Amino acid sequence: MVLFSRTRLVPTALGALLLTACGTAVPGTPVGLPGQGGPGQTRDSDAAPSDPTDGIEGVLRIDYAHGSMHVDAPQRVAYDHLPPLGGAHDSFWAPCMGSVFTVPVRTEHFVHSMEHGAVWITYDPERVEGADLDALADRVDGKPYLVMSPFPGQETAVSVQSWGRQLRVDSVDDERIDRFVAAVRGNPDLAPEPGASCDGLGPDHFDEDNPPPFVAEPPGPDAVPVTAVQGG
Repeated sequence: MVLFSRTRLVPTALGALLLTACGTAVPGTPVGLPGQGGPGQTRDSDAAPSDPTDGIEGVLRIDYAHGSMHVDAPQRVAYDHLPPLGGAHDSFWAPCMGSVFTVPVRTEHFVHSMEHGAVWITYDPERVEGADLDALADRVDGKPYLVMSPFPGQETAVSVQSWGRQLRVDSVDDERIDRFVAAVRGNPDLAPEPGASCDGLGPDHFDEDNPPPFVAEPPGPDAVPVTAVQGG
């Protein structure tokens, strides 16, 4: 059963892939975005460039540590914002080469996608439907380093997040959505691993036809802190 209605990625043969910069045991092929540095290039932590989201009203900005901890289901992360915009995350990223999911998916996978430079667009399924939903999906469908999914219970109709940056808006027609995406997608000054793979990993790691389910309940006391880092 196909659980998202737009682009369906063809997983690359795992045996032919290279390890990603994040150090996970899951292989992936780093790819570059035009004009945004080489494949899999990590950000220079000593550099202090101007924030690309400056001038976009309403952007939340948080600096999360690089080397964030990986977790595996059913382990959860106690995120400080919902939808999250960074921190500890699942070992396997969600495919983010223009995939449009029509069912809610386990949050921790998308945070890994953002680590690679992807922009994750979420919407409240109670408030965004019909023509508005189609218009939002058209922004994502088939476009590299973009992914979209419903996020039940979020505070605004639409939320757009990249690593360390988030914009919440009340309408799919808000012109700030496109400005935000243009500023942050694959940006090497924001993402810890810009250009690392966003390809599908195959059903053994992330089954796109039956993706890991969203968990609405708050995480329990055994959840990993959002600020947990590898070796920390």
